[in-house]
Amino acid sequence: MDVRTRETTITFDHPFQLSDADGVLPAGTYRIVVDEERIPGLSFIAYRRVATMLHTPALAAPQGRNERLSVNAAELDAALLKDQQKSAEEPASSPAASAPLLDVPQRGNFDATAISQHEPRL
Repeated sequence: MDVRTRETTITFDHPFQLSDADGVLPAGTYRIVVDEERIPGLSFIAYRRVATMLHTPALAAPQGRNERLSVNAAELDAALLKDQQKSAEEPASSPAASAPLLDVPQRGNFDATAISQHEPRL
């Protein structure tokens, strides 16, 4: 079985909740790891996602217990979209809206195809 692992970070401006997490997770930048396996028997190379993991705590908040939560990618994408909508609704005078753009990691819908590829870990 040919497996590849991809990593990225995602940023939430507001606390958020996922069904696979206990309670509400604080705002911050989180590491996401996606495992994909190659689909055999095709005339072209294709992969299917087999796992999406969210690492806690957020990168800027190293206190607390380190956990790797297996999460639903669609639910994670929906949580990111909801967070973006909340940010768009904030008044321009709020600290999050006035933060310099260069200091803010890029946001967007979670898409495993945009993640840099890493060699599988043995």
